[in-house]
Amino acid sequence: MSEEIKEIKNPFKEIVQPFIDLVHSPRAIWGINLPYLIEGMCYFGILGYLAIYFSDFVFKGIAHNDVWSHRMVMVLTAGITISMFFLGFVADKIGVRKTLIFAFILLLIGRILISLGSYLGLEPGLWGGLHLITLLGILIVVIGYGMYQPAAYAGVREITTEKTSSMAFAMLYALMNLGGYLPTFAFLVRDKEYLGWGIPGAFWVYTFFTFVALFVTMTILSGSVYKDAVEKARAEKGMVPLSEEKPKEKKNFIDWLKNHPLTDLKFAFFIFALIPVQTLFTYNWLILPQYISRCYEGWIGEKFEIASNFNPILIFIFVPIITALTYKRKVYNMMILGTFVMAAPAFFLSLGTNCWTLLSYLVFMTIGEAMWQPRFLQYAAEIAPQGRTGEYMGVAQLPWFLTKLLVPAIYSGYMIEKYCPAEGAKDPQTMWIIFGLIAIASPILLLIAKPWVGKDFKTKAE
Repeated sequence: MSEEIKEIKNPFKEIVQPFIDLVHSPRAIWGINLPYLIEGMCYFGILGYLAIYFSDFVFKGIAHNDVWSHRMVMVLTAGITISMFFLGFVADKIGVRKTLIFAFILLLIGRILISLGSYLGLEPGLWGGLHLITLLGILIVVIGYGMYQPAAYAGVREITTEKTSSMAFAMLYALMNLGGYLPTFAFLVRDKEYLGWGIPGAFWVYTFFTFVALFVTMTILSGSVYKDAVEKARAEKGMVPLSEEKPKEKKNFIDWLKNHPLTDLKFAFFIFALIPVQTLFTYNWLILPQYISRCYEGWIGEKFEIASNFNPILIFIFVPIITALTYKRKVYNMMILGTFVMAAPAFFLSLGTNCWTLLSYLVFMTIGEAMWQPRFLQYAAEIAPQGRTGEYMGVAQLPWFLTKLLVPAIYSGYMIEKYCPAEGAKDPQTMWIIFGLIAIASPILLLIAKPWVGKDFKTKAE
């Protein structure tokens, strides 16, 4: 990655330079980034259809099918985050490359089961055969993904230096979101006007690309390539070669508990204060696809993938630009400003159901996300002591787990059923007022706590 981000002077270079940096990245960076791009497409592609798939296929005809469908999506999204909490150490234990390969094998098996379900003639309904095989596939994906993302971030940390890490983390986040934009075109697979394979056919496409990501990881990120990249980065950081590193002393449970990241009360408050604004992330797959398809007429509602997947492509564009412009800004100040810019646009959708309010929400919400989310992930990785990056990344995801657990478990299914039912009167404006009030709590909490949390705010490992 480019080491002279500070030399970028004009706006055109600020837009273009990160992508030039990416093209000229070492092979090991590509070995992590390219599969991350593909996995972003597969994960968000399946996730965007999952609530609809459960409502229209798995739970078709049962009472409160929207509520149950959102709870099943919760098993995937919340399960992944709690899986990261418990499995984030795997990359630190067995190595990044082995973890990435093993994770992709599990993701492939799980997605085969999810894709296969509707073709077997299984009985639909709660705890029917179709429900059980889909749930089994989701649980296997949960285990695989719980190892995958912490391993990817741990890998980036191992093969970058202090000068290159900021843009490397930003590009990793941006590339997954570029992958998350690619399902925009899945209507070409789903829609009867085109291939007409439906949602189950789209699942098979994403399953195939999971195999592609596994193949790319095994070939581009070979063992020797990764080892050479790690040794080079360690030399530039003034660290001893891996072969000369002394083995770490094993710690007992009491020592582990004393040194747990959550024992830092400022760190704990900081990450838990982000829960309200993170609810907006969950709406991208729990609310937006059904909200747009049910409340918007014409091509916007018919091809709902275009609008519901617009956020990722904007993230891909905005993240490197905003990172280049703000990388010297203090993390805590960026978190306050970024969460506010992200939360406030939810109120735009309370003004009416039209393309302009929807577009304004998507654009400004994404700008806010680009301001704080990559910095938060970088912050969690860089305050981790050497050899504990995976653990810290997993712990930092705990509030994200709670968000993905509480939103579908408590209210998202009921909200879409009450304010945006498949049939009957709709009142989405009230729904978005409620969502906005929830999200705006994050910047308020961070601002109030700034004299305490912001003082002596640790941003590097000690």
